[in-house]
Amino acid sequence: MSRTWKTTLADEISSELRTEIDTFEQQIEAKKAGRIHDKIFAETRLRRGVYGQRYDNGFRNDGDGPKALAFPCGDLTKGPDTVWDAPGMQRIKIPYGRMTVAQLREMADLAEEYSDAILHVTTRQDIQLHFVHIEDAPDMHRRLAKVGITTREACGNSVRNVTACQFAGVCSTQTFDVTPHADAATQFLLGHPDVQDFGRKFKIAFSGCHGEPCGLVTFHDLGAVAKIQDGKRGFELVVGGGLGAVPVKAAVLMEFCPEEELLPVSQAVCRVFARLGEKDSRARARIKFLVQKVGIEKFRELVAEERAALRDDPRWTAFLETPDTSFEEKPKFDPAPRASGDAEYEAWCATNLREQSQEGYFVATLTLPLGDLTSHQSRLLADITEELAGDTLRCTVEQNLAIRWLSGSDLPKLHAALKAAGLAEGGAGTITDLTSCPGTDTCKLGISASRGLTGELRKRLNVMQNDLDPEVKKLRIKASGCFNSCGQHHVSDLGFLGVSRNVGGRKVPYFNVVVGGEWTNNGGSYGMVVTAIPSKSVPEAINLLTNTYLEQKEQDESFQDFVARLGKPEIRKLLKPFTKPPSYEEDPSFYSDWGDPREYGIGDLGIGECAGEIVPFVEFGLQASELELDQAQDLFDQGQYEEAQKRAFAAMATAAKALVRHVGGQVRDDAEDAVTQFRTHLYDTELFFDRYAKGKFGRYFFTAFEALQADFSEQSAHRHLDEARLFFEASHSCYERLAAAAATEGAAE
Repeated sequence: MSRTWKTTLADEISSELRTEIDTFEQQIEAKKAGRIHDKIFAETRLRRGVYGQRYDNGFRNDGDGPKALAFPCGDLTKGPDTVWDAPGMQRIKIPYGRMTVAQLREMADLAEEYSDAILHVTTRQDIQLHFVHIEDAPDMHRRLAKVGITTREACGNSVRNVTACQFAGVCSTQTFDVTPHADAATQFLLGHPDVQDFGRKFKIAFSGCHGEPCGLVTFHDLGAVAKIQDGKRGFELVVGGGLGAVPVKAAVLMEFCPEEELLPVSQAVCRVFARLGEKDSRARARIKFLVQKVGIEKFRELVAEERAALRDDPRWTAFLETPDTSFEEKPKFDPAPRASGDAEYEAWCATNLREQSQEGYFVATLTLPLGDLTSHQSRLLADITEELAGDTLRCTVEQNLAIRWLSGSDLPKLHAALKAAGLAEGGAGTITDLTSCPGTDTCKLGISASRGLTGELRKRLNVMQNDLDPEVKKLRIKASGCFNSCGQHHVSDLGFLGVSRNVGGRKVPYFNVVVGGEWTNNGGSYGMVVTAIPSKSVPEAINLLTNTYLEQKEQDESFQDFVARLGKPEIRKLLKPFTKPPSYEEDPSFYSDWGDPREYGIGDLGIGECAGEIVPFVEFGLQASELELDQAQDLFDQGQYEEAQKRAFAAMATAAKALVRHVGGQVRDDAEDAVTQFRTHLYDTELFFDRYAKGKFGRYFFTAFEALQADFSEQSAHRHLDEARLFFEASHSCYERLAAAAATEGAAE
């Protein structure tokens, strides 16, 4: 594949982002040479959005049967001998779902050139491309950077993509537009030193109101719901939510947080999590376990103490002083009616259109089966969106896309264009609009084929949708291939969680049935598992549950209330006939999963990468410092002595800042503060001193900083390179001493 983009696009990317991508490319080369430990490299690539994936012999389920893919199989995490032959997944961050048409076109090109020509929208408003070779990742990152996208911290133990309502700014029920706040949180926390030392991932969501589900803040690590108090804008902040194997509803951290305190309080929460969160056991390393351990009252105290100790940062309020342009272009308003007499078009309008708070404008939701659209469809969508609405696309948390600021008179033209592109499927927000994680298609943790199941259900429900009762149409179905809840099954009316069973000496794909979750009120309450049934019995079980609901519900009783009234034992009793499959001899189809003709098994399960590797941040800093030293040496060899000396100092500063943060200090990115904080926290305290050299190597850092103001020469560059190497080795030794002391202290306790 072509590698020409590095030179042709270099001048169009910001210097900071270009350096990040160049560094990642160097890290890949260092991994090839065996110079980076597997564990550190795994977390490094995850923080650039590069995942390993599962192949299942190259089959991909889409509900229409298995499709063979011409990609080599393998495992991205097995080591230097196989990593380069195994395509993985590239996650692309789309902050709060806002996407430009230029970005969509670029991702369509990348999907064709480097992937399988499919763009997959996730439940966290990201885009994922599968079957991507890691060696192609840096070129992809450069091309994404050209259109304003970074993949930094799309995965790994970091602040993941910040999500928000797709209707923010145009919704009639919102308290105010949370778009600027979601954008500010994204930019402020991206790469922030206080969010680099987590034991697990950290997810943030914004909602403009309490009642709608778009933000889903209740199951996030940190959630913000717009609120006005005494005429002042701010947020109700919640913390410690999560789904997973044991779902936890977020607790209220602050009843009202003024908007100018949003970023510093978020920073304080992150610092508490980094300092006190679990680091040894990934299973208990999410912030919800820390909140449970200390209690919400104590957690509030810890956050308040951390907030009080923070050094002022002008970025906390800079975004509030910027004029609000609503982040989008608004086309000319035309209040023409949307009725046409076309039954198909009007049915689409009934489910996929929503009036904006701005009179005469609409939001159109594009229902994407399984969250997928092709690169060809993406280009057609970019064209019609650009023509009718400008840069107004947003991804949704239900794996769909939304086009905002559509004039009423343009809706028939939009629908015709979407129909020609195969994107005019209706039923958005109804029972036919199913959500699914990747399941056994590409996820190493997938137990049952969630995509295969939801693909089958979608086909069946679409055939009978004209006959469905309106109360049944309101229901939502979501499926996850394992206990991690990526399909959000806990907050659906009917949720399915992949498991397996042994029947007659054979493995059978099963799903736990979860009923009664609440999608509204930001995912207000979680459903309960009632029983497990074979995957092939799920469609019939859904028919029975929905028919029973229609027959026995009281007047205006919701499905959630019906489930609560009927109770878990009764629903389990109702589903009991479905719990056992026929014997293999009677019906072997039960021993295969949806969309996969092979006999079912789970022998190809692997270690999931959604949790990341637990690597102390200081180790990343030291590894980055060593790479910078290599770059300095290369510059010196090329005769670029001034740049070599500056890069040698930068390498020292990188190591120094990593150590300062490791001992709990705060340090900005500028050189002077790095020197000051290193002196305060490590030199004056003598933590950096070793037994023999005492503070000698630390003084090299100070003299290197002073030398930045002097004349540069080959001799001075050579000397500072040598001293930088010694400082780096002393930094490594300092970290080892600190780690050993901490281990001894921990053992004593």
